[in-house]
Amino acid sequence: MRPKHLAIELSKLIPHPCSNVELEQYATEGDLAAYWMLGVDQLDDVGGKHVLDLCAGNGILGLGCLLIGAERVTMVEADPLAAEVARKNCQNLKSQFAAKTSVIEAFVGTDDIDVSDVDIIVMNPPWGVQSKRADRVILQYAFAQDVEAIHVLHSAKATHLESLAKDNGWEVEGILESKFRLPPTYSHHSKGKAFTDIICWRFYRSGNSKIPIEEIDELE
Repeated sequence: MRPKHLAIELSKLIPHPCSNVELEQYATEGDLAAYWMLGVDQLDDVGGKHVLDLCAGNGILGLGCLLIGAERVTMVEADPLAAEVARKNCQNLKSQFAAKTSVIEAFVGTDDIDVSDVDIIVMNPPWGVQSKRADRVILQYAFAQDVEAIHVLHSAKATHLESLAKDNGWEVEGILESKFRLPPTYSHHSKGKAFTDIICWRFYRSGNSKIPIEEIDELE
């Protein structure tokens, strides 16, 4: 599927309600989600695999993987309103695909999450702006899973990802740099809209790098 066509399909989803500032809820836009998930597919081939979408919001990342061939998608979301939107988006796509989708309402790292046989993890977690180190427990959960790769969207200002990954037996490489739009979602926002720099990272086991060294150097 071409990026433009995938972006159009993802833009049709019911949007993220973005109602809980403490959870740092910011919606991943369709264009960014499309290019990123197609990059994930190019590197780790989501076709026929089980994708786990953590901090799923309205499910845009997981459903992006569904649209490009994932066999099963499990979404985990802590906010009841967002989880309900993700369920509705899954239901709206159900008639088009034989793949299995499920939404688990739970706090990653706190609640028990009944999920197994996952191949790839994708996520746009809280970055720790409102609650310091909010991303750590979610990343630690992902690092503890027996998966092929973990794909994470995070602030380009984050400096802890590489050391945290190595402490847990993972390596990391950047696969995409972009701008992330921050609309005036919450009452404390004063600007009409703002952008922040982000990097989409790929965590992998030693020996499973997919990005040539010269491309990694360009990100640094």
